[in-house]
Amino acid sequence: MKPYQHIAIVECGEPLLPIPEPLFSLVSPHPYTTVGAPYGEKSPFYLREGVLKHLIEAQALLQKEFPGWRIQVFDAYRPIAVQQYMVDHTFRDVAQSKGLSLGRLTESERESLLELVYEFWAVPSLNPATPPPHSTGGAIDVTLVDEFGQAVAMGSPIDELSPRSYPDHFATSIDFRDRSFHEHRQRLRSIMLTAGFQQHPNEWWHFCLGDQMWAWLTMQANPDAKVTARYGAVGEG
Repeated sequence: MKPYQHIAIVECGEPLLPIPEPLFSLVSPHPYTTVGAPYGEKSPFYLREGVLKHLIEAQALLQKEFPGWRIQVFDAYRPIAVQQYMVDHTFRDVAQSKGLSLGRLTESERESLLELVYEFWAVPSLNPATPPPHSTGGAIDVTLVDEFGQAVAMGSPIDELSPRSYPDHFATSIDFRDRSFHEHRQRLRSIMLTAGFQQHPNEWWHFCLGDQMWAWLTMQANPDAKVTARYGAVGEG
């Protein structure tokens, strides 16, 4: 179990609501549906009602400083079946990239691959006490687009399984381009945290509010605080 999964959940019952376009830029076609993820009639572009309100606040903060810029949503709500599919898909991709055959993996190789995958992907748990963050409607993967609708350079793509994904990876670089990547990440982080979100420690793009990770990170920043999660898994029926 990851540390945040020990946080208690007191479900508040807020509904999932669609993320409005064109207020936000939505990645299309959606990358997970493109590889066959089983969303069915569900949409990745949904959030809990309270989370959406805070995302709109973050958008307003961004546009106040940079008129015309928008938050681009890569992914938000993710059914647990999709989480399982993408973990399996990523596992296969990583094995292939290392020249390994799935049918011939040693136990050590399998454990090493899973360790890498689960550094960035949550376990697709069906246990109501340990839901994947995206399955709660309280987590979102985002980046920025400028006034021309062009993606702002962040130094690595969303979902890359490497140290470049760590939020502060470029913080100490003296290279001019690397410094610009760090500044752009800091800009995204600043507006999201000001709007009430918390950032995943390993992913510059992942922010959360109201789920177990958010509660755990909030208490890490404020050790005297007593915080519970208010969002559990939704939409699995």
